Amino acid sequence: MKALKTIFIIAGVLIALSVGLTGINILQKGGPYDGRSLEIILGVAPEKATVDDIRKLSKSEVFQLFYAAPAPAFAELKGEYDALTVDVGIMASGAAFYTHHFFGPGRWTGKAFYPAEKDRGYGYNLFQDTGGKMFRTRKMDTSIGPSDYDGKPSFKLNYRAYNSGTVNSMRDELRKINDRLLIGLGYMDLGGGKINPAPFVLVGRAKDWVGIDPP
Repeated sequence: MKALKTIFIIAGVLIALSVGLTGINILQKGGPYDGRSLEIILGVAPEKATVDDIRKLSKSEVFQLFYAAPAPAFAELKGEYDALTVDVGIMASGAAFYTHHFFGPGRWTGKAFYPAEKDRGYGYNLFQDTGGKMFRTRKMDTSIGPSDYDGKPSFKLNYRAYNSGTVNSMRDELRKINDRLLIGLGYMDLGGGKINPAPFVLVGRAKDWVGIDPP
């Protein structure tokens, strides 16, 4: 009985710690859009901005950057893009660990998009294992629609139709900084849903579309 009681105490402490950290992580994203332009937030003209400029920002500034950015034209995103996590906030290391070890069969390296219709399409994620082999999986539907965060247009990714488990609830949104840089926010129910998204970026010019791996 004593051992069981100890287990319950430890479990309770871990749950309380997780809830507390999640709460802090949510607070760190700051409030709604404060009206600043991309240039003021970044400190450089948006057309010259790089991922290093985003990495200098605090978590609340990263969210302000997303709010200030416009949605890309739907047909503009076509092909494979390199991707990086933006490690800001108290739970950044945990989010990055999940992304690179549990989201797919290897380290997450990118996303790909195909605009099959005028305003609807699909895509997948790219992963690389320790031996250098590439995987193209975790398919999603894509569209332009109102953001879950501020109601303005976003390029939206919905994983529900093709994935089970925790990834079934995953949702991503993208907005454009310049032709070589997009800012994204992603969430899933396990991490607290849309009140606790994690930021990421897509960088560089698109490479050719390859297609999802056969089953």
